[in-house]
Amino acid sequence: MFKPSVYPEVNDIHEALASLSDNKKREILLRFFKTGKGEYGEGDEIMGVTVPQIRGVARHFGHLSFDVLDGLLRQPIHDMRLCALIILVGMARKGVTKEMLDFYLLHTDCINNWDLVDCSAPAIVGRYLEDKPRDLLDRLAASPVLWENRIAMVATLHLIRLGQLEDTYRLALRLMGHPHDLMHKATGWMLREAGKRDEGRLVDFVEAHRAEMPHTMLRYAIEKLSPGERRRLMRRD
Repeated sequence: MFKPSVYPEVNDIHEALASLSDNKKREILLRFFKTGKGEYGEGDEIMGVTVPQIRGVARHFGHLSFDVLDGLLRQPIHDMRLCALIILVGMARKGVTKEMLDFYLLHTDCINNWDLVDCSAPAIVGRYLEDKPRDLLDRLAASPVLWENRIAMVATLHLIRLGQLEDTYRLALRLMGHPHDLMHKATGWMLREAGKRDEGRLVDFVEAHRAEMPHTMLRYAIEKLSPGERRRLMRRD
């Protein structure tokens, strides 16, 4: 349920999103984001607005203060939190300040589904770390919180695009035994992206670790290799 805010922009964004909501889409998205009892998105509220529509609302409002973004991120409605993160990512295009990073990390409890992580972690955490030590990634990877683990892994996408692959492979080793399938998918995805930069290194990594890699991680990692190479690497012998 929407919580009316002292910030007019929060109320206006809710009104804009509510005008675009669709009950059929809502029912589909409730299942898609696993909001049922015992699922990873349990209890999350969905309005039923598409991502392009949310991006349109975000563009209309442009840059907002951290106080307003906090008001959006503290809402129980998934669509509003996604809108806040899209706005924050837009702000990050001009550069990620320490204040912006700290704000993001202060709200990881609100960045609590895979789409919220994936749309924001590379642009904010990854971009901030371009020319800085990477110990933050290791701290997030060591967290007991699934979403902070995913932030660490997916943040490396920005670094991969810069040709910096070390963090992806280091975290892949660290997270290989993670119990959650969402991390197997994220890690395999980042390995696949790293492989686009250096296929030989990916193949060497998979050959060294395929016996211990979860099936989903392995499948995602080698998805873009040739059919013959995929068949060979999928063998566990």
